[in-house]
Amino acid sequence: MDTTVVESWKDFMELSSRFEGWAFRGQQDARWHLQSSLSRYLHAYVSDKEQWRSREARAIRIFRRKAHNHVPWPELLHDDLRCLGLMQHHGAPTRMLDFTKSPFVAAFFALERATSDSAIFALNTPALYDDRARPRHAPWLTRDTIDPRVKGNMEKYFLGNDHEVVWFGEPEEMDGRLIAQSGTFVVPGVIDRPMHRILDGYESDEPLLRKIVLPVALRADAMKWLYRMNITNASLFPDLDGLARSIAVEIEMVWPTQTLG
Repeated sequence: MDTTVVESWKDFMELSSRFEGWAFRGQQDARWHLQSSLSRYLHAYVSDKEQWRSREARAIRIFRRKAHNHVPWPELLHDDLRCLGLMQHHGAPTRMLDFTKSPFVAAFFALERATSDSAIFALNTPALYDDRARPRHAPWLTRDTIDPRVKGNMEKYFLGNDHEVVWFGEPEEMDGRLIAQSGTFVVPGVIDRPMHRILDGYESDEPLLRKIVLPVALRADAMKWLYRMNITNASLFPDLDGLARSIAVEIEMVWPTQTLG
């Protein structure tokens, strides 16, 4: 995986323009691997990896049994991808990773609470979409073949934790947060290794993953640019929670005043 350290926000804007059609994920610590919240949780609290498959299945089963009390359309819980998306957006650890089609949204998530160097991962989704990149060990596992929106595929290709594949996409019906964030989900077929290790097993003539390190020194300038672009928690989370979270950045923003007359 190639890594680039940018020196300024201007350099980042120029570099990001080279990744047309890619997807991006911001992480506030450049040292963190690219892995799901479920992987991090299991690594921290469940040492026996033989139990990981059953623990994940149990988490989904419990959510489905109880979440119908809190959602207006309980039938969406029967859609595997939408169910995991609902779990993800309400704080449950899942195997999915949130990506965005906007490098600037990714930069916001990377920098908002950063106190050290942060990072953005860029995923070559055009190559994955066109099947120009396929798993070397099983090239027949194309994107359409493993599509988790197809009934039974989540269980067959993902929850078994047997297939070293990566799928990206959105549910057929997207919620407000996913729309506001230009979001897309990335779903790994295994949860016991980071994303770059899985993609190392893909056959491809072009790089599939790039890492862009954002030094903490550029944070202040970047956050002002993002604020001007209306990329804030209030716009990315269009509800009262998002508005409340956005107030932290409002505390930072001080604009020069000019006396007229």
